[in-house]
Amino acid sequence: MGLPRDSFRILHVSTGNVCRSPITERLTRHAVRERLGILGGGLIVESAGTWGHEGAPMESHAETVLADFGADASGFTGRELLDEHVIRADLVLTATRDHRAQVISMGHSAGLRTFTLKEFTRLVKAIDPATLPPLEEGVVVRARALVRAAAALRGWLLAPTAEADEVYDPYGAPLTFFRSIGDEIHQALDPVVTALTGVPAKM
Repeated sequence: MGLPRDSFRILHVSTGNVCRSPITERLTRHAVRERLGILGGGLIVESAGTWGHEGAPMESHAETVLADFGADASGFTGRELLDEHVIRADLVLTATRDHRAQVISMGHSAGLRTFTLKEFTRLVKAIDPATLPPLEEGVVVRARALVRAAAALRGWLLAPTAEADEVYDPYGAPLTFFRSIGDEIHQALDPVVTALTGVPAKM
């Protein structure tokens, strides 16, 4: 199963796929494009929801948050999480531990490549970039090594609190709360994209 080895598919998962996971998907794409000047030489970034609003537009506040970061919100439609999404994904990043458990319960050997976003950030920060393949070998090779290294560290670097690995749902909340969630997601993504691309964010 799966795609040719010259691609690496990141799947962001939340509940409705209209707030958190669209923000995370589009911020990831934006950050990768900023670092590499392209959408990542084989990186494919998608999202879906465990109770996904199939075909629904992104929440308008989520669009505003993306605009704050200069990211593109256009052309988005919500998707319900399907087996095929999990099968194809090389890395699944979820908003919460419940989402992570739901993805893993779908099977498809998803356990070693499914993390909450904040959990993955914590693990990535502990990985020495010098131990990863250089970018000359390609983003895909580097990304696969990063996931293996993070999975190996998982039992050693536990969350300080259960809430530390959660990104809370802003659905129905005012724009100020959406913006705080957007900031949380942005801060969590930054070390991940730096590790994936080998390029730090421009100051």
